[in-house]
Amino acid sequence: MKELRGHFISSTKGYKEGAVSVFRQLIHGENIKKATLHITALGIYEAQINGKKVGDQIFAPGFTYYHRDLQYQTYDVTDLLAQGENQLRVYLGQGWYCGRFTFDNKVQIYGEQAAVSWILQIELEDGSVSIYTSNEEQVVEVESPYEYAGFYDGEIYYGSRNLKRIEKAIGAPIKYEGKIPEVIEETILTVKIQEEMPVKKVTKQGDVIILDFGQNFAGVVEIDPSKIQGDTIKLRHGEILNTDGRLYTENLRKAKAEIIYHKEAETEKYRPKFTYMGFRYIEVSGTEYVDGMITAYALYSDMKRTGEFSCTNEMVQQLYENQIWGQKSNYIEVPTDCPQRDERMGYTGDGHVFALTGSYNFDTEKFWKKFLKDIRYSQMDNTEGYIGSTIPANGPGGIGFLNMLGWGNAVTILPEMLYWQYGEEKYLIDQYESMKLFVEAEIRKMGDANLWLGASLGDWLMLGKDVKWMAMHNNPVSNSFIVHDLKVLSDTAKRLGKIEDEERYSIQLEKTRNAYIKAFILENGKMTDDYQGAYIMALKFVLQEGDLRKKVLSQLIEHIGINGMQTGFFGTEHILPLLAEAGESRLAYDLLLQEGCPGWMYQIKCGATTTWERWDALMPDGKVNEEKMSSDNMVSFNHYAFGSVGEFYYQYILGIKPLLPGYKKVLICPKVDERLGSVSGSYESRVGLIKVSWEFDSPSFENKEAESKERTVRFTVETPVEAEIILPDGFVHEVIAGTYYYECTLQID
Repeated sequence: MKELRGHFISSTKGYKEGAVSVFRQLIHGENIKKATLHITALGIYEAQINGKKVGDQIFAPGFTYYHRDLQYQTYDVTDLLAQGENQLRVYLGQGWYCGRFTFDNKVQIYGEQAAVSWILQIELEDGSVSIYTSNEEQVVEVESPYEYAGFYDGEIYYGSRNLKRIEKAIGAPIKYEGKIPEVIEETILTVKIQEEMPVKKVTKQGDVIILDFGQNFAGVVEIDPSKIQGDTIKLRHGEILNTDGRLYTENLRKAKAEIIYHKEAETEKYRPKFTYMGFRYIEVSGTEYVDGMITAYALYSDMKRTGEFSCTNEMVQQLYENQIWGQKSNYIEVPTDCPQRDERMGYTGDGHVFALTGSYNFDTEKFWKKFLKDIRYSQMDNTEGYIGSTIPANGPGGIGFLNMLGWGNAVTILPEMLYWQYGEEKYLIDQYESMKLFVEAEIRKMGDANLWLGASLGDWLMLGKDVKWMAMHNNPVSNSFIVHDLKVLSDTAKRLGKIEDEERYSIQLEKTRNAYIKAFILENGKMTDDYQGAYIMALKFVLQEGDLRKKVLSQLIEHIGINGMQTGFFGTEHILPLLAEAGESRLAYDLLLQEGCPGWMYQIKCGATTTWERWDALMPDGKVNEEKMSSDNMVSFNHYAFGSVGEFYYQYILGIKPLLPGYKKVLICPKVDERLGSVSGSYESRVGLIKVSWEFDSPSFENKEAESKERTVRFTVETPVEAEIILPDGFVHEVIAGTYYYECTLQID
């Protein structure tokens, strides 16, 4: 919709952080056959016709790399228009474009002032067409009900500035003279209001009320002003409570996470338009609380649920639910790190770590299609063709002091994942030049050493390891990602018939693999940097089958046996799958189920309803661990990276994997453990629903008394296509589409 380029308008007022502009246009309608609104903004908009919201998208037009790319929306608004006079009202907030954003709390990142553009086309019954645009004379700016609106601090709203009145105009908009992105294309992805989150518990805490929603999530509140007994209500959001029952907010850093609503005669319910919070608890002040005053709603990118899992072990089940809510809370336009503090940025590393798990939980193809586009546009303005830790990038740049290997490598990991999960080769094709540009930057940095030895974060957030330690010991983890990049790129070049590229990157792959082994692995399989993340990433991305791999695996198992689990963001994704693949399923389950810190069940015992950023975010005495990892508080209770354990649930507990891209042929190979009780789950693939369930028979009296217990396990498998079913007793069944029942007898230690 290139025509939108010519209609951008902005407020005559100078820039003020948090400002919201409101524009009004009167529309005449008689004998309307069809009406269509095309609209976009440099910022965030919400359009209303006659007081009713247009569409259901939140934070439209969406977060993109505004220097080059902008999305627009098209709405059928026929049913919103009445005969005679109508009122189109557009609220314009600053959002990611020029509002306060990033952990540096920058403003005007992409431009100096928010702007909006729309075209309303009305087709009449007689065939004539009326067109209304945003830069016409009858468009006026009216008084805004917002004193402030921004992602981090929230909103300050005055109900006295009634939204349905036709207020006196306060000025005329001006033509926007700033830069408009070259590309304006229709939206791929939308954020929407999802579940209603009812209040679970109300507690009086001194002069304030604490509302507990029973679930940490990302969302917004809705206020019913008719139930407010004072002039003003103030809501503060937080993830947890202090040990004395007060709201804990120190981990929000510079984000206020507040809603301040000034009541007047307005009776229409208020819901924020330009912010969202990550919270489980709300502190209410300024009024007594009554039921129905406040309702909360989760919001996240619109995705179809495709994965299900249930088991009778309550803690294992809770962990599954926690990672689901971690995804919901952090799939908001981009793969954010967390939804509560002054960050909420599109992290490439966090994103790819959880991507496979997330693709089982939900249909994430459109989500990643949009993000890969953001990567390509951001990369165009990187002086070295590199991809950094956050996307969309803030603007032109290069490679910083921390090279952030392990983050930008999402450029190869994501297209490969999409190929296997959805059978779509197009993402490898579309991203090929982007992958190539990124890998060429890596090759330049490696030079003759064939390794990139620099500062990065490595297996980030290992327990007890700070930034300085990771920067000094990151290289075995960081360089494993380069090996994987070269493998994906050379394989893709071969598939696409790019012979010279295949040769170049295959040769470089072997050089880098050999250099990696020489630099980081001793002959006995011990890593020169002796920590679990180094072993895991070498096994995952570098080492091929052979004696050395067996030695490294043996060293890893020994390390785990002595020290327990000691992994960070990257190692955690792969530790349980690697153990299961190596025939160490019992050890994998031991790690899953162990209740000490670090461990997932530790979080469950502490009452977590989402996965945490740090293994030890909460201490055993209930106090928050505020030991700084860098220069600021870094304790998020809704960080989905460690939720990558969901991959183990689907691919190993249920045993569902693709044997061919897009599940055109399926592998069912469940790894069972009696401590889970009965298990069932499913994945709705592109070829249909795959279902697996298993349960152990109750042990007989004789077996209860025996030292070595024999137990029978019963399986039910439903597959929509040809499948290979491998049972724990080693028997392999090649089957066609259908439902199958099996049982086998196992020795349980």
